[in-house]
Amino acid sequence: MDNKFKNMGAESITLLVVVGLAAGILSGLVGVGGGIIIVPALVFFLGFSQLQAQGTSLGLLLLPVGIFAVINYYKSGYIDLKVVGVMCLAFVAGGWIGSKLALRLDQETVKKIFAIVLFYTAFRLLHWDAALAKWVRGIFS
Repeated sequence: MDNKFKNMGAESITLLVVVGLAAGILSGLVGVGGGIIIVPALVFFLGFSQLQAQGTSLGLLLLPVGIFAVINYYKSGYIDLKVVGVMCLAFVAGGWIGSKLALRLDQETVKKIFAIVLFYTAFRLLHWDAALAKWVRGIFS
């Protein structure tokens, strides 16, 4: 694996800080990370509010690096620690299975799977599924 940050200069450190800040801000703002899957799943399949899903995702994935975001969500009542605990155990097992599968697939296949998950998530969050269903019903009525 190529490590272009082996001898870090000021430019490399600045880039890493900017990327880290952007990731941290997005993480605290919308619960990204495994949240690409976890947040929509909690909202669509378990009836969590958006904030509950984001808080749970942060509690599950980011306690070491997102502790202050987790504390804010917890203090506001948006994290259920029992849900976080159960999901942590399942996530560890799922992460192991998923990594084994990903390492056996070629990178292009993994990229396509990821793109499909992102597209489906965006489609549902924008409520285009309901609009499409209404349009299809209109055609066949």
